[in-house]
Amino acid sequence: MKNLLLFLIVIPFLSYSKIEQTPKTIHVFVALCDNVNQGIVPVPAKLGNGQDARNNLYWGAMYGVKAYFKRSKDWEVLTTVANPTELIVERVLFKHKTTNTYLLADAYNGKYIKQATINFLESNAGNNSLKISSNQTKLCFGGDADLLAYVGHDGLMEFDIEGDFEGKDTSAKDTIILACVSKAYFKSYLNLTKANPLVWTTGLMAPEAYTLKSSIDGWILNESDLQIRERAAQAYHKYQKCGIRGARKLLVTGY
Repeated sequence: MKNLLLFLIVIPFLSYSKIEQTPKTIHVFVALCDNVNQGIVPVPAKLGNGQDARNNLYWGAMYGVKAYFKRSKDWEVLTTVANPTELIVERVLFKHKTTNTYLLADAYNGKYIKQATINFLESNAGNNSLKISSNQTKLCFGGDADLLAYVGHDGLMEFDIEGDFEGKDTSAKDTIILACVSKAYFKSYLNLTKANPLVWTTGLMAPEAYTLKSSIDGWILNESDLQIRERAAQAYHKYQKCGIRGARKLLVTGY
């Protein structure tokens, strides 16, 4: 009888431990701000050099993805790789300090914003699987990531794209799109991918990393889509001083 009780206690514990040990993965696609190659209102030259990740507005500047997450008490940098592909200027792998969550951030050369957009949407459809190992832990990104995000200029305002956007996953993949008017411009493509838009936008916005991090904080805690969107709105209002009502109108969830 004692052995049976021990078996009933140990098996659920082992099953739970196995679930806990399975890494959750996030893949962030950042199109570096580029005064020359993107249809944006020009920013200072140092911030708008789409080939210079170190100083770029969306990467190395104070509220850029790499700089902001690197300063965060919640994340640590595991690896940094320069030019991992022809399109990507820098790739950084982060690990969450208190959960088994990994974040891969890719800084795309600004002149390749079109391909960055295609790669992001194809990943939402379950394509472009990317495997990375870290300390003998195998991590799945690209189309196998649990959460995907795009940060940067909304290039769909200037160009059309073609790609393999038909969703392959049976369950909707969570996604975040921090770009101007992203709901209007990305909706038709995202519908094809069958992804679930956790946070995207209805108007012009500054796609800075505090909004992304706040959204991810809620996602890690398994909060509802509305709770995650509220986190995003609160963060955007805090930094942009735009009023919480305005932030809630700008940052929305779902179709």
